Amino acid sequence: MTHPSESLFEGERPFPVLSACEHFAGSEKLILKAMELQNELGPVFDITCDCEDGAAAGSERDHADMVARLVNDPRNRYGKAGVRIHDPAHPVWRQDVELVVGQAAERIAYVTIPKATQASQARVVIDYVQQVARAAGRARPVPVHILVETHGALAEVGLLAALPHVEVLDFGQMDFVSGHHGAIPASAMRSPGQFEHALLVRAKAEVVAAALRCGVVPAHNVCLNLKDADVIRGDAQRARTQFGFLRMWSIHPAQIRPIVDAMQPAFDEVRDAAAILCAAQDAHWGPIQYRGELHDRATYRYFWSVLQRARTTGLAIPEPAGRRFFSE
Repeated sequence: MTHPSESLFEGERPFPVLSACEHFAGSEKLILKAMELQNELGPVFDITCDCEDGAAAGSERDHADMVARLVNDPRNRYGKAGVRIHDPAHPVWRQDVELVVGQAAERIAYVTIPKATQASQARVVIDYVQQVARAAGRARPVPVHILVETHGALAEVGLLAALPHVEVLDFGQMDFVSGHHGAIPASAMRSPGQFEHALLVRAKAEVVAAALRCGVVPAHNVCLNLKDADVIRGDAQRARTQFGFLRMWSIHPAQIRPIVDAMQPAFDEVRDAAAILCAAQDAHWGPIQYRGELHDRATYRYFWSVLQRARTTGLAIPEPAGRRFFSE
């Protein structure tokens, strides 16, 4: 019996299956704390080791060396640690790539490019990342995440999403709001304004649409409330259900669990997805009936995404679907 990923997406670029939460940490202490929490909760979130905002001026080289060391550390048990380098206009971005990717080529999960202003600029960085990785002995490409947080990036968001090796488009709301010179009020950096102001609604919708059109994961900006689980969960749920974001940033350990919980599919939907896909596989992916409804390859593709999302957010997959589709 053929697997859903083979039968339902033949000839298509596989859609990235990523954790629903991306946690940013800028210091050695915070990165190690994040790894400790990841080992406790499981691989339900990624860790972005931050060189852009994490490195003090003048200490960029030492900071990048530290990040490379921790990416290679055995405490990075799941290999889900990436790096945000300095922006392409900063004089040390190449140094970041050379030190982190050059020293941790086999272990680095992704490289995040901030403040891109146009696709051609991001392409230069992507090409350099791959060049350094190959020189360091990495055979497979390094996945790349691009932050959409400037007017130029939003204007070329479709071109950015279509660049090679891009797997995530991140929306950087705070820098985006700041770039409007006061035209967007500060209240729009938090809820409910961030989901209602016309310029932000347009920007978020364009990022998600471009990402999904190109087979790239759209990631939502941070919640400024660091510890109120209800507020954090509410922002994540609204980002997921109203705009279609499939991933969200965390900037405090207390944000991780509410974000992951909000991104989980409903239990009933996971149960139905498991039953439908098992029946479909038995029918060699032809049409079936389930609870009085007709299902075919279009709905199978949707329900396969439900099971994948359940798995990446730590939900148990009902048997026999777990045994059929996710046994290793």
